[in-house]
Amino acid sequence: MADLEVVEICAGAGGQALGLELAGFKHRLAVELDDNAANTLSENLEGRRGLLPGTIVQRGDVADPEVWKPADHQGVALLAGGVPCPPFSIAGKQLGADDERDLFAWAVEQVDYMRPKALLLENVRGLSMHRFAGYRQHVLDRLQDFGYIGEWRLLHASDFGVPQLRPRFVLVALQEEYAPFFHWPEPSGKAPTVGETLIDLMAVNGWEGAEEWAEKANKIAPTIVGGSKKHGGADLGPTRAKRAWAELGVDALGVANHAPEPGDVFEIGPKLTCEMVARIQGWRDEWGWKFTGRKTSRYRQIGNAFPPPVAQAVGESIAKALRKEGKPREQDFNREHDPIYLALRKHGGYMTTASLLRAAELDLDIPELEHRISLLSRDFEVDKRVTKSTTSYKLGRFKAFLGQADHDRHERFLQHRAKIS
Repeated sequence: MADLEVVEICAGAGGQALGLELAGFKHRLAVELDDNAANTLSENLEGRRGLLPGTIVQRGDVADPEVWKPADHQGVALLAGGVPCPPFSIAGKQLGADDERDLFAWAVEQVDYMRPKALLLENVRGLSMHRFAGYRQHVLDRLQDFGYIGEWRLLHASDFGVPQLRPRFVLVALQEEYAPFFHWPEPSGKAPTVGETLIDLMAVNGWEGAEEWAEKANKIAPTIVGGSKKHGGADLGPTRAKRAWAELGVDALGVANHAPEPGDVFEIGPKLTCEMVARIQGWRDEWGWKFTGRKTSRYRQIGNAFPPPVAQAVGESIAKALRKEGKPREQDFNREHDPIYLALRKHGGYMTTASLLRAAELDLDIPELEHRISLLSRDFEVDKRVTKSTTSYKLGRFKAFLGQADHDRHERFLQHRAKIS
C-alpha cells in the first residue's frame, strides 16, 4: 500500500491532518465547516503542495451531500475525523444523540458507503463514560455489520511527548483482513514541562524573568480548552483549570498578543500567546504550520485540535496494520460495552426485568437497572410496559442522526449554525 490516502471530516485546523501526514498518509479530501479553520487547512494542505485553493479542502456541513459525496471515495485507505465534542463533553449537558452537533454515529454510517480500509475517530473523554455505554455498543455493532472490527481506547497526550494531559477517546476500526495487525501505539516517553516547552518563547523579547518563571512552570499543563462560538473570547478554561495554570505561573484569563517584554511584572504570571498554546498542544516549529485569522479564532483552532503527535502515533499504527507489518494480535478486541443494550437488541421484543438481568448476566437491584435503562433511553427509544406483576422493556430506534432526510437535526443545525464549532 504505497499510496495511503485519507479522507478527513470535521478536520478543524489540522492537528489530526498534520499528524496523519507525518505518519505517511496523504489527504485526498478534508471537509470543515468553520471558515477560519478551513483557511488554515487550505494554507497548509494546499499551499504547501502548490495546489489551487479548494483542491483538497471542502467547506461546509460535512453531512450535506452538496458539500461532498462519501460514495465518490470508495476504497480510500482511511476515513478519519474529529467530529464535534460538545454532545459528549463532561462540561456540557451530554445530550449525545439528541444534540444537533452529534455526527459520530453519522460518521460511522459512512463506512458502509465508502468501504475504507480503516476508520479513525477521536472525541472527548466524556464519550468513555458509562452514560454512553449503549451509544458505544451501537457503534461497535454497526461496524461489525459492515465487516469491520472496532475498538475504543482512552489515550493521554502526555504519553506522546505533549506537555499536557489531554485525554482523548479514540475509535479505530479496520476491515477484518487488517484488524489483527493493528496494535495501539505505546507511550513514547515522559512529556516536557510547560517551562521547558516555552522558555525560549517567554524570553524571545528579552524578559528577565523567563528562567525563574520556567523553574516554577515545572509540570505539564492542564488540558487546553478551545471553547466554542457559544461562549466568549479566548481563555484557558474554567475556574479549576485557571487555578492549575496559576500554580504554573500563567495568567489564564485570556491570551496575550505578544511575549513578555523587559521590565514586565505580573501578579500571577504572563499570559500565553497563540504560539505558546500551539507548542503545548504538540505543534513543533520545524513543521511550519501556520494558523490564519484573528487571535481568538487562532486560539480556538489550536485549542480544539487533536495533538499532532498523538495523531501521528495512531496513524503510524494504522499504516503498519494496512501493510500487515508485525505479528498479528490475538482476537482480544473489546467489543462489549453495554450488556443491557446487547440483551435488548438480541431479543428484539419486550423483556421483563428478571429476564433482562439473566440475559445480561448482571446482578443489579431494580433501582440500578432502571437507572441504567434511563441512561440508555437518552440515546435510544426504550418502551416500558408495566403490569400488576411485571415491568418489561423493549429497545426501539436509535435517536442519533444517521443521514435521515426527515431528522430534526437539519432544522436545529440551521438554527444554531452560526454558533456551531
